[in-house]
Amino acid sequence: MPPVNAIEFFHYPWAESPAHPDHLVWGIRVDGTDLRTLVGEATHPLWRAELAGEFDDEAEDEKETAEQVRVQHDGLGVPEFQDHFRTAGDTVPLLGCSCGIWGCWPLMARVTLTPTTVTWSTFRQPYREEWGELALGPYEFPREAYESAVGAPLVLGEDPLP
Repeated sequence: MPPVNAIEFFHYPWAESPAHPDHLVWGIRVDGTDLRTLVGEATHPLWRAELAGEFDDEAEDEKETAEQVRVQHDGLGVPEFQDHFRTAGDTVPLLGCSCGIWGCWPLMARVTLTPTTVTWSTFRQPYREEWGELALGPYEFPREAYESAVGAPLVLGEDPLP
């Protein structure tokens, strides 16, 4: 039996529009860790391989890799994605691009719904087919806890990641 994961949804102001508190995005924590952090850990070696040798020295390569990992994703816009997290399918976006255009650099996953569980698996970056399935998940959430979390997200005054 796979482990059961904890899910938390929250809203926070989009970094590109902090003066407009109504410009909120969806944030997600899995087992207490921001999904963007989990994706960063999974993609760091992929970015490192892709960017290797592009800069003058290894320290600069690592700095650029770390920056790419840090800024690659942001939450999906509210209210555009208000009912989105209750959608099942093979290519469901869970995060969008930090530029604000979700389809520019989405994190895609398979979302499977049953009467008792919601499962996220087969995480991919569609613009890097060569990366294949990311080393992330699968995550299985109790359906009741998932529905409760998506139905009553916390509202934060700022992005919880630096």
